[in-house]
Amino acid sequence: MTPREKYRLLCAREESIPLFSRDWWLDIVCGQSNWDVILVEQKDKIVAAMPLYKPLPNVVSMPSYTQAMGIWFPEESADSKYTTILGKRQMLCKALIDSLGSYSSFLQRLPYSFTDWLPFYWEGFKQTTRYTYILQNINNKERLWEEMAVNTRRNITKAKEKNGIVVKRGISIPDFMRVLKATFQRQNMSVPKDLQLLKQIIEVCRERQQGDIWGGYDKDGKLHAAVFIIWQKSSAYYIAGGGNPAVRDSGAHSLVMWKAIQEVSHHTLTFDFEGSMLPGVERFFREFGARQMPYFTITKGNLSLLQKIRIKLRSNPT
Repeated sequence: MTPREKYRLLCAREESIPLFSRDWWLDIVCGQSNWDVILVEQKDKIVAAMPLYKPLPNVVSMPSYTQAMGIWFPEESADSKYTTILGKRQMLCKALIDSLGSYSSFLQRLPYSFTDWLPFYWEGFKQTTRYTYILQNINNKERLWEEMAVNTRRNITKAKEKNGIVVKRGISIPDFMRVLKATFQRQNMSVPKDLQLLKQIIEVCRERQQGDIWGGYDKDGKLHAAVFIIWQKSSAYYIAGGGNPAVRDSGAHSLVMWKAIQEVSHHTLTFDFEGSMLPGVERFFREFGARQMPYFTITKGNLSLLQKIRIKLRSNPT
């Protein structure tokens, strides 16, 4: 049995594997032939796994719409000592790194739950810190409301009471794409060329009942804003969204996000905004009362080559 076949069986039985590292997600965003996995096994049991996106045989990178991949470890027993867990995981990381082989370029973002990148540092890798924003216990609506910035609460109230915005779930993909494109155009940014991939992600997540689109409409049926959210038991994730530039001040984007968070609380207790390094977007996430969480981008090798490949892939999506 190949490592990929073993990993698919692991994904089928192990709920703790993050959504972005699950086999069905990798099949979509990487293409079934462009991802692989490194496993560490002990006594026929998988004790560590590291899926890899390989756009070329000697390149490891991150696929589109994927916040982090990184390393999976089985959950430890509650009575395990911290020093024991840390030492064991450092040893397993070393085994995974030794199995990576020689790549011209390596770039991978690790989930915020992965806090110890020392094994990579010891092997000559570099690290850049990025940030995401997390809401915990999202089923506590009253607490979330109290912890929001006043400005966000004001926008939600304005959208609902003054502008009559009604939030609907399950809006059409074409309507969502129009809002998304308009958002990029307003910011004088190129519209991503991989929107067909986003469409496929939406379709598969809807089929699996693990994702949907929420949109905010006024009384005339005009769509003001929309968001696409995915989820699993451990967390929900904000993947994409935007607003109609002509009615940008209606407050609809805040209201739609707020309603979506409330609805996904039936599936999970954690909401990950996925962060942003753009000041305006960062502020929008932070003002929902979310907590800032650092996560690592690990790199090594010829990153100029990696950048060229990523540009090429964006221009020719599969």
